[in-house]
Amino acid sequence: MLYIGVDIGGMSLKIGVVNELGEIISKFTMNFDKNIPQEEMIKSLAIKINEHIKENNYTGVKGIGVSCAGVVNTKTGYCDFSANLNWINLDICGILKKYTSLDTKIANDANCAVLGEVKFGVAKNYHNVVMLTLGTGVGGGLYLDDKLYEGNQGKGAELGHSLFIYNGRKCACGLKGCFERYASASALISDTKKAMLKNKESLLWKYCNFNLDNVNGKVAFDCAKLNDKIAIKVVNKYISYLSYGILNFCNIFRPEVIILGGGISNQKENLTMPIKKILKESNYGYKNTPVVDVLIAKLGNDAGIIGAACLLMN
Repeated sequence: MLYIGVDIGGMSLKIGVVNELGEIISKFTMNFDKNIPQEEMIKSLAIKINEHIKENNYTGVKGIGVSCAGVVNTKTGYCDFSANLNWINLDICGILKKYTSLDTKIANDANCAVLGEVKFGVAKNYHNVVMLTLGTGVGGGLYLDDKLYEGNQGKGAELGHSLFIYNGRKCACGLKGCFERYASASALISDTKKAMLKNKESLLWKYCNFNLDNVNGKVAFDCAKLNDKIAIKVVNKYISYLSYGILNFCNIFRPEVIILGGGISNQKENLTMPIKKILKESNYGYKNTPVVDVLIAKLGNDAGIIGAACLLMN
């Protein structure tokens, strides 16, 4: 049995054919053309999928799974809103099914990511999993009691928008103090720049060629490894924010494991070891509660494709 996985991100669409073992046997990409109507974009995607199936003589294709960044309604198959894509009330599943005649399911990108990790990634042997994707924002995925948890209309698990600090930093969602304003890659970059402006002697300046535009989510960690005191403070503050947010999720969901994905997760042990230390010192929420492990996601850039395909797997 074969499955089509579609990963719709901010810049492109990645499409793969996935087998029952979670292996991508072929894939291709499509660039966005924002000059055409949104429905035409999805129709073009359907045509490309048909062509790819025919060119490769694929048989036994069960359906199409779609991982989409934005506000997705899993019941109707619509992308209700995506700011980055300028999509609103777009019937993604309906259009794909109309032009391919294949069963189609859709879910939020973070939900697909956690599903992929549970079925074929680092969380294969776990039954209760929380996944955080640390990127421009903080995406959240929940796999609880051996089921993907999506909430009403599939719009739950927005862990990045849990309120973390009362009347705190302004978030793009319109609220103040959301978790992602402290634990995302964007937040780390912002905090790094603020620290640099206050400390002109920091190695961070030399490392960035004295240009704030060169600051990314890796810079503070790199300079911390070189024992720059300012970078160490920035990293420690970031890890504290992330860890105490994770403690909230430990108390609410009581998972066996927290999975970290996104660009910041490339720090691997430099990220997970101090988080584990804080969690242990904090008793994973309170005394006599189970140990919660912290792992780095395994599927990387293929998580969206594989996770989307998993929507169709029993």
